[in-house]
Amino acid sequence: MVEFKVVVNDPKDGKSYSVAVSGHHANSLIGKKISDEVDGIFVSLPGYKLQITGGTDKDGFPMRHDIPGTSRRRLLLSKGLGYHPSENGKREKKSVRGSVISPDVVQVNMTVTKPGAKPIVDLITSEKKEEPVKEKKAQ
Repeated sequence: MVEFKVVVNDPKDGKSYSVAVSGHHANSLIGKKISDEVDGIFVSLPGYKLQITGGTDKDGFPMRHDIPGTSRRRLLLSKGLGYHPSENGKREKKSVRGSVISPDVVQVNMTVTKPGAKPIVDLITSEKKEEPVKEKKAQ
């Protein structure tokens, strides 16, 4: 079963929220590309429109929008996503992931393009309240 950690960025208030997505909602994200717009219902945010901005795979390698497919590749990078050189002109080979979401991806980054009726904080906190909480017995 596929499970993603989705980080939703709200540019209106400048905050980011982490949401765990699993089951059929996670399966519907597989095959989507960076810059695709998805419905917020996949991340328990009904009424919202979200744009995929990136992510990381199970080993921590970042996704790049200019690499087609789902595979991991080693590229000679001089700057940009996945490599920040310590001095000008320095280049290194670095591993990066393609722009399509696959089951190997663990974290997906999204940003809000169209807000919904309720604030994100209310939707996320109400989702957490629904989960049963185990209490420790006092000894």
